[in-house]
Amino acid sequence: MNPLQSPDNSTYHKLIFVVEDDLDVSRLVEHNLRVAGYEVATFFSGTTVLSAALATQPALILLDIMLPGINGFDLCREIRHNEQLARIPIIFFSARTQEPDRVRAFEVGGDGYITKPFSPRELIVRIRNVLRGRLDVFAHEVIQVGDLEIDVSSMTVRVEGRTVLTTVLEFRLLEYLARHRGRVFTRDQILAAVWKESSFVTPRSIDVFIRRLREKIEKDARHPSYLKTMRGVGYRFEAPR
Repeated sequence: MNPLQSPDNSTYHKLIFVVEDDLDVSRLVEHNLRVAGYEVATFFSGTTVLSAALATQPALILLDIMLPGINGFDLCREIRHNEQLARIPIIFFSARTQEPDRVRAFEVGGDGYITKPFSPRELIVRIRNVLRGRLDVFAHEVIQVGDLEIDVSSMTVRVEGRTVLTTVLEFRLLEYLARHRGRVFTRDQILAAVWKESSFVTPRSIDVFIRRLREKIEKDARHPSYLKTMRGVGYRFEAPR
C-alpha cells in the first residue's frame, strides 16, 4: 500500500483546511492530502477562514504563519476564542525554524508545528496522529477531582460546573495526568504518553501546554492546586486539599 493512502475508511470525508499563500506549496499539500483520502479546502489568505470554518466545521486546519491580511498566529488565536471552533486541531507549517516561533505557535493554541520543507509522509503522519486523538476515547466516564470534572466520552472539561474550552491535545494531556494523579512525570515521559511521537513538540513545549491548562482550570495559575511543577523533574497532578 502507498504509505500516503489511508489504511482504512476512518479518514475519508474528513475535511481539512489548508491556509497557505504559496501556490506551489498549497498544490503539493492538497494533492497529498487527497491521495491520503481527505477532502481539502484551500485558502490563500486568512481573511475568510473563520467564516468558512463556522459553516463547514473542518476536521483540522493546516496553517501557515506568514499570510496576507491576518497572520497565522492571530488567526489561530481567533479560532481558539470562538466556542464553536475552539476544539478544531490546528497544525502550523512554516519555514520559520526558530524555537521562539514554535513556542508562540503553541502559546496561541496550536497543536503541532511542522517546518518547511517537509515530506508528504511526515505531513500525513502528523495529521493522522492529531486526528486520532479525537477518536481515542473510552466509554462514558467522568474523572472527578475536587471542582474539576473531566468527561472522557465527550472530551469536556468543567470547573465548578462551568465548561472550559480545551484543544484536543490539551484535553489528552489533562486526562492523562489526572488518571495518574500523584505520580511525577518528566517532560519526555509526557511526550511519549500523550503525543506518541516527539518530533514536532520539544520537551520544553510541554511547559506551554501546562501553562495553557493552568490558565483554564486553576483558580490562581501562579499558585496551581492541580498541576504542580516538580522542579528539575517535571509535573504532577494532585487533588486539591
